[in-house]
Amino acid sequence: MNSLLQAGLLGLQSIITLIVSYLLLLTVAAWFAPKRTSISPANKKLNEFLILIPAHNEEKLLPRLLVNLRALDYPQSHYSVHVIADNCTDKTAELARQNDAIVHERWNDEQKGKGYALQWLLEKLWQKNVAHNAIVILDADTVVSTNFLEVMNARLNNGERVIQAYYAVENPESSFSAGLRYAALAVLHYLRPQGRMVLGGSAGLKGNGMVFAADVMKSHPWSASVTEDIEQHMALLLSGERVTFAPDAVIQAEMPDKLTDARSQNVRWEQGRLEMAKTYVPKLFKESTRRLRQPRKAFVLWDAIMEHLIPPFSVLAGLSIVSLLGSLVWWFVASRSFGNQASSLKAVSLSKVSLALSISGLLGQLFYLFAGLKMVNAPRSVYRVFIYAPGYILWKIWHYLRIMFGFEQQKWVRTTRNEG
Repeated sequence: MNSLLQAGLLGLQSIITLIVSYLLLLTVAAWFAPKRTSISPANKKLNEFLILIPAHNEEKLLPRLLVNLRALDYPQSHYSVHVIADNCTDKTAELARQNDAIVHERWNDEQKGKGYALQWLLEKLWQKNVAHNAIVILDADTVVSTNFLEVMNARLNNGERVIQAYYAVENPESSFSAGLRYAALAVLHYLRPQGRMVLGGSAGLKGNGMVFAADVMKSHPWSASVTEDIEQHMALLLSGERVTFAPDAVIQAEMPDKLTDARSQNVRWEQGRLEMAKTYVPKLFKESTRRLRQPRKAFVLWDAIMEHLIPPFSVLAGLSIVSLLGSLVWWFVASRSFGNQASSLKAVSLSKVSLALSISGLLGQLFYLFAGLKMVNAPRSVYRVFIYAPGYILWKIWHYLRIMFGFEQQKWVRTTRNEG
């Protein structure tokens, strides 16, 4: 193999090794994270929650969530449900009222999307001085565990100011696409936040199932970007806030059954992630250098930088497979070389190092993935869908490359869901 190709392959493998090593560090740390929130009977303070649900044409799924929220293990006198019927052309507002929600209808053809809708409602509620200690943000296609507010109340009472629930896929058995998404979110939304809680990082915001102390939300206007949750998280980190994780407060949301339906959502997420990385990695690095004398605060920012730099799991797995194939070709060519003895031995040795890096990287990713599935007690159906993983990886890489090179751009649109 050409020496330049060999150097490039070793460089790629070194990057993959660094990323996988960090994921394994989070994996090991996650095993030691508490899985339950300590709810002390001595601390009986009941916080007042405002539950905000941005909804655009959600007449099919919203009523289910509203019924679900009435069954929470928390006094109904201490939480209120507010639905933002944002540019709706269906019966979202009407059905929300029928299910005892407070409805706010918004019409704006220029400022469309979740971020604009949330900030509009927040300002409206603040102007009316609606009493509250905390704000919850839920998507309309969600169901929540009955202990959700009980857990969040306990954490707020313990001094936590921004809390992310475990955001899982509700329908993993419905299709291979939903099953693979369940596996991806098991590590992204559960394992990594759990590991970060042990190491002192920030769990991150996932766009759904987020809880904010009232004063935090007032001092940080909600972002209107395509990935408003990531930008909100960055603003919080740079101001010294940290997001904690509540693994036993669980929310589940519908995911599209078909890759064609998931495409716009996937493009929006990955496009937003890349934009956020370009914007915030330099800012995070600069701020981390200012906090070097405070290692814990600096680590929160370094960890956030790593989260930006880690590609989607499918992309990482695809690159690792390409790396392995390259190593096999290198080893095959080097082992059959009949040139100078010393150079031949060196080439064979380097090819073996390359091969070892590739294999260890893939094994590390498998351990990380299956550890995450074990932690969330994934159903057997999720393990069976891995036979479709090669096709999904190719699909994901294709779209990721198109996004990177600017061939796909996606503004906010409502994702098609499984609504019967």
